[in-house]
Amino acid sequence: MLEPLKNQTFQRVSIIGLGYIGLPTAAMFASRKVTVIGVDINPETIDIINRGEIHIVEPELDIVVRAVVTEGYLKATLKPEPADAFLITVPTPFKEDHQPDLGYIQSACKAIAPVLKKGDLIILESTSPVGATEQVDSWLAKARPDLTFPQVHGETSDIRIAHCPERVLPGHVLRELVQNDRVIGGITPKCSAAAVQLYKMFVEGECFITNARTAEMCKLTENSFRDVNIAFANELSMICDKLDINVWELIRLANRHPRVNILQPGPGVGGHCIAVDPWFIISPNPAESNLMRTAREVNDYKPLWVITKLKKEIASYLTDMSQKKAEDITIVCFGLTFKPNIDDLRESPALEIVEKIAKFHTGPVIAVEPHLHQLPTNLRNLVQLRDADEALSEATIILMLVDHQQFKLVTAEKYDTKILMDLRGIWQKE
Repeated sequence: MLEPLKNQTFQRVSIIGLGYIGLPTAAMFASRKVTVIGVDINPETIDIINRGEIHIVEPELDIVVRAVVTEGYLKATLKPEPADAFLITVPTPFKEDHQPDLGYIQSACKAIAPVLKKGDLIILESTSPVGATEQVDSWLAKARPDLTFPQVHGETSDIRIAHCPERVLPGHVLRELVQNDRVIGGITPKCSAAAVQLYKMFVEGECFITNARTAEMCKLTENSFRDVNIAFANELSMICDKLDINVWELIRLANRHPRVNILQPGPGVGGHCIAVDPWFIISPNPAESNLMRTAREVNDYKPLWVITKLKKEIASYLTDMSQKKAEDITIVCFGLTFKPNIDDLRESPALEIVEKIAKFHTGPVIAVEPHLHQLPTNLRNLVQLRDADEALSEATIILMLVDHQQFKLVTAEKYDTKILMDLRGIWQKE
């Protein structure tokens, strides 16, 4: 364990990016009676937070935000202000060729550079390709030549820089921010020590110290591991469908082996982590990452497989019901988000599937998504948003895409007479 830095205090903390990670993190610091300045580029987000409200769905977050805004510990702004620590929690997508896009991180560095002062700590929380934390150091050093930075000046630098990736589960973010262990990689040991001291304001889990590159690679490794395991399950589901085997029963039986734990298949892989992070390893290391690339290809293919299977079901129905036409078939899709019980649509395979169905199917397409009040823009003129009972009464073909808790309560009698494609294994016909 590193010794804590003497005289290091964090009276003001700034969070750059108030999304699914930034806002809960800001709320956690503010709940410890620390003044928090949240920064975002969206004026609407700023207004919502400053009213003590939230723009995302996360259990109990609204209660905490309302309290800390009311008490004056959290405020949101469009422009960074001086602080003692800055956490960068902006998106890191990839470009069309799967190369990482660090544009948001670079913009965050440019924004905070004018307000930096000697003794400040900068932590990159955004999931990043290996070397991104060093790039942050370089960008800031170029913007502020009057200050010294750890990549060149080591332990004597004016500014501390570290990487600490988030590793929380949507729907459980507040609890996991507090309870989960953290991996902290400073550019120097003093950078790591400062970061540990900051996080220990609310983190009850253990803080494990390493260097910046290993910390970056750790998050990518965790999500790539899960991607490979999900790909096995998804590939198995496609094989079982061909062989007329119930994949859910098969996995349940196989998992009775004491050293086997196969994950559950689905319509693909989504979200801001698992569907993206493996490419940060694959792209710069194409010759050494064959397994991870194949896993990504399997998981990216699964939505197309679902569409192909659906088209076969439509063709079969029209053959059996010769008097019917495609426009007479109502397709109902249960779920749009990338995982259950949240409102997050990022990289959602369910959303991709519904969008493709709406473009080729000439009959009604209905979505049931209890976590959205309105459809995303790309679906609004193509898809109807209905509640479950109404949609089931009109359905010809049902696609179960996201296993929201509400859907598990639907009784079999409501879908038993329909053509059912259950991609989550939660509905069984009587």
